[in-house]
Amino acid sequence: MPFRPEPPFTHGATPAGPIDTDTAVLLCNLGTPDAPTAPALRRYLAQFLADPRVVEISRALWMPILHGIILRVRPAKSAAKYASVWLAEGSPLKVHTERQAKLLQGVLGERGHRVRVAYAMRYGSPAVGDQLDALKREGIRRVLVLPAYPQYSGATTASVIDAVAEWSLQTRHVPEWRFINRYHDDPGYIQALATTVREHWAREGRGDRLVMSFHGMPERTLKLGDPYHCECLKTGRLLAEALGLAADQWQVTFQSRFGKAKWLEPYTEPTLVKLARSGVKRVDVICPGFAADCLETLEEINQEARAAFLKAGGEGFAYIPCLNDHPASSRLLADLAERHLQGWPTREPAPTADGRALQARRARDAGASA
Repeated sequence: MPFRPEPPFTHGATPAGPIDTDTAVLLCNLGTPDAPTAPALRRYLAQFLADPRVVEISRALWMPILHGIILRVRPAKSAAKYASVWLAEGSPLKVHTERQAKLLQGVLGERGHRVRVAYAMRYGSPAVGDQLDALKREGIRRVLVLPAYPQYSGATTASVIDAVAEWSLQTRHVPEWRFINRYHDDPGYIQALATTVREHWAREGRGDRLVMSFHGMPERTLKLGDPYHCECLKTGRLLAEALGLAADQWQVTFQSRFGKAKWLEPYTEPTLVKLARSGVKRVDVICPGFAADCLETLEEINQEARAAFLKAGGEGFAYIPCLNDHPASSRLLADLAERHLQGWPTREPAPTADGRALQARRARDAGASA
């Protein structure tokens, strides 16, 4: 197998990146099309839906369906939905993820870590492999991979690991790896979510029910051993406890069904309709499984689910945004990274007494010469 060419190497050379370090954190999110257009959606969906982690169907059966039917019909419909949430700077998911990476770089720097932070998308750009190539050219030799998925799933977290492994198979000098597989029950994550809910309640008032909507997965994945469902339920329970909610004041649901197979239940939109018809007038909806707002939160929940709830008789629907670039998000990501970076040389060594004396003497000499 031919390997990628290695960047030029000189013994004793310092890293060539913007920060003098050989350690990086790679923040990875799902991905997004480059534009809210049918051609861009076709490219994106072709990559996303061809991943066997995402669609666990025989390739011989699935690929003709994907290329013969879905990629002929779905891109135009999806493009219209993306257009309804597209920002001036681009895709919401990409904009928020890029901000998260920049803020994480800043917080880690404030804490004394010399670490390069970059972000990548599992599907679309910037691709995982391209970002790893760039980090390698900068002299990075240690990489902490931080998938932006609080709850582990084979379709998300494991797929990021697959992308890193695929790049490694084509690389001669492979960096040292560490992966953060989950943080669904991390106290900092739960408190960050609780903070955004409390802040929303303080500004907008409190609804009759807090609905926690997680991305759906086929039910068969639970029976096959995927821990995602259980981790979503634990996140929901811990968040409800942090907020002091009674059992009848909150509910976990699952959204984003695809195809005709049975998915994890209860489904979000039918649940909201049922709540409205049962007399619940106001709901607050949060999507704890998404680290950043995207099509699934901004269009599917804040547009489609909102409309369904109000049409069924509800009077107030409040969507609580994802953590995005909230200060609590930056602290959470920094805490996670800092914990998993332990043992790697990311901090400047503390100066010894002799070193401090030498620095003082050099400073005095510099002042005298000036």
